[in-house]
Amino acid sequence: MEVNPPLHDTLSGVVVVLLADFLRQHQGWGWLRLVAGATPYKDVPGLTMAKVMGSGHGGGFSLRPSATHQGLICTFSHLDLALQFLDGPLVQAYRSRAREWWSGVLSVQSARGHWDKQAWQATSPDVLGQAQQDEAQRSAPFAVLTRASIVPTKAMAFWRYAPSAQADLSQAPGCLLAMGLGEAPLVRQCTFSLWQDTAAMLQYAHQGAHQAASAAAYRHQFFSESLFVRMQVLQMAGVWQGRSFNPQAVAQSHAPSGVLTVPALEPSHV
Repeated sequence: MEVNPPLHDTLSGVVVVLLADFLRQHQGWGWLRLVAGATPYKDVPGLTMAKVMGSGHGGGFSLRPSATHQGLICTFSHLDLALQFLDGPLVQAYRSRAREWWSGVLSVQSARGHWDKQAWQATSPDVLGQAQQDEAQRSAPFAVLTRASIVPTKAMAFWRYAPSAQADLSQAPGCLLAMGLGEAPLVRQCTFSLWQDTAAMLQYAHQGAHQAASAAAYRHQFFSESLFVRMQVLQMAGVWQGRSFNPQAVAQSHAPSGVLTVPALEPSHV
């Protein structure tokens, strides 16, 4: 079951992303999350979309599935409700069973394409309530979400390009975090990445394996549907691949201690 607004062609609001690498003893619990899909979230206040996704080996983008890595992507009608969800028991259940986890609350800056026939819009200031993005937040890292429905007859051709592009992504200068996700094996794929600055993201996008994969996708029409979203980080926390993300300190683009930080937003209660 999917959670989507029933009569709207466009999706807007605040995005919550949760990445988890489960402890080995909780692999079964994680597998049950994939089976249940969006059903456990159908009564969450303000929720307009929920996607529970698996991942490739090591959290990458490969044909070999990971037994422990998983992602949850949700959209909410208002920032307060997103923060309420992030602090609630459903997310805590993930965190308590994870060896490592990362969570973020993000506003959409720009988007093109569709996900399940819905376009995404930039987040309206009204959605953020009283929370204001100050200069520190504007200099904070940003995130990119890409997803695609691959034409089944072209899946094998697509996968000839994907692994090398993912390998370049995880090693790209300025890429602070990257994970390959999937709604369905082989044909419904998604990538979430966190970037230090725009220049680093563009350098990755316009050269090497990613450029070759993008050109091939366009030339051979691999996708029946695709979406590209750029998002501003409003709040993030957790530990991912040994890197700590501390939400309490003043924002820094590259902390000497290896800790990347961005101010936490509190609910506005309006």
